[in-house]
Amino acid sequence: MKQIRVEDAIGCILSHDVTKIVPGEFKGRLFKKGHVIKKEDIPKLLDIGKEHIYVWEPEEDELHENDAAIRIKDLVLGQNCSIAEEIKEGKIDFFASKQGVLKINKDELLKLNLLGEIIVSTMHNNTPVKKGEKIGATRVIPLIINEDKIIEAEKIIAEKIISVEEIKPKKAVLITTGNEIYKGRIKDAFLPVMKDKLEYYGGEIVKQIILPDNKEMITENILKSIEEDKVDMIICTGGMSVDPDDVTPSAIKDCNGEIVTYGAPVLPGAMFLLAYYNNIPILGVPSCAMYSKRTILDLVLPRVLAEEKLSFEDIAMYGNGGMCLNCGICSFPHCSFGK
Repeated sequence: MKQIRVEDAIGCILSHDVTKIVPGEFKGRLFKKGHVIKKEDIPKLLDIGKEHIYVWEPEEDELHENDAAIRIKDLVLGQNCSIAEEIKEGKIDFFASKQGVLKINKDELLKLNLLGEIIVSTMHNNTPVKKGEKIGATRVIPLIINEDKIIEAEKIIAEKIISVEEIKPKKAVLITTGNEIYKGRIKDAFLPVMKDKLEYYGGEIVKQIILPDNKEMITENILKSIEEDKVDMIICTGGMSVDPDDVTPSAIKDCNGEIVTYGAPVLPGAMFLLAYYNNIPILGVPSCAMYSKRTILDLVLPRVLAEEKLSFEDIAMYGNGGMCLNCGICSFPHCSFGK
């Protein structure tokens, strides 16, 4: 890099973005790469502490930070992801191009960041994201990087690191159990909650069936809904505890599908049940979903809607971060819950 006094730099072309910082007010680009320095620019550069500019005289084995960032982007970015229109200050921002669940290959990400001089930063794995939401970014640390470093990254990274699994609208039957609801002693409170959760992701509750605490009737209606109504998923609410009268878990088991788990290391939501019948998910939702703003349902539902078949290990991994702090102002999914 050739050093030139700012006062002598009129007519020189900037080889990198120049950043301006005003504490508490502004941080951003003052001049962009390729800007031709004019006389009136000199006071602005001096005001931000730039007494010299540097002109890059490239050598064969060197890459500018922008070119390196493009190579890294091509290496790490997978399906349903997009980038900003331009590179700012050597950094490329990544965005979700579909509503979905963010997937991060954490092992490959660590390998890349352990190389040094290259950084890729992301949101947490399995975070539900909206279309257009920022999900990560990349840049190299030096303004100029040896190309061998980028070539090494291209050799060791075997899979895309960042992708978004698209959430697809689903139709569900809601089976609500409980003698007190069936006999009209109290009003069901699950339907509006489940309706809002599903509609947020473009899905719908096509039917609600209210049943007594009768194991045979619950089993029969689960199978009937799958085989006759041709729905994409079954949501069962009520009767999920270990009380003898709560027979919903047993009824789901009697469907002879695959029980993934009854119980989860998540609070609220410990009595959650997940099963599959011919790959149709059956969710047993505990009563906490009626009154808690966020529960295990908020962690599992997006992944189910993205057609990910969850395992017992997937559920068990929620133990680290599985306690909702019930914050006064909820910022989910941009919080520690489920991370």
